[in-house]
Amino acid sequence: MAEVMVIDDNSFDSVVGGSDVPVLVDFWASWCAPCLMVAPVVEELAKDYEGRVKFAKLNVDENPLTPARFGIRSIPTLILFKDGQMVDKVIGAVPKQTLEEVIKKAL
Repeated sequence: MAEVMVIDDNSFDSVVGGSDVPVLVDFWASWCAPCLMVAPVVEELAKDYEGRVKFAKLNVDENPLTPARFGIRSIPTLILFKDGQMVDKVIGAVPKQTLEEVIKKAL
């Protein structure tokens, strides 16, 4: 069963850089209502794209270094990485279709 990994500042590089498939990282916080709205969408996508894309969440309050590295100022921010490099970014709670378009471009 596909799952959304929980990553942190320490595991970010090994998860994202060491992946042989694209990785969609959801930068979020527990107090952020739009983040809570997008979470089930990300979980659905993890099932839909199992084996083709990895999905991860990074709590920006508990892990400030990685969001700072990528200049994240608003959450939720979802960044798609391929071969360890950022290839696309979506800011805000968006429909599933929007995220699917981002993912399909990278496959």
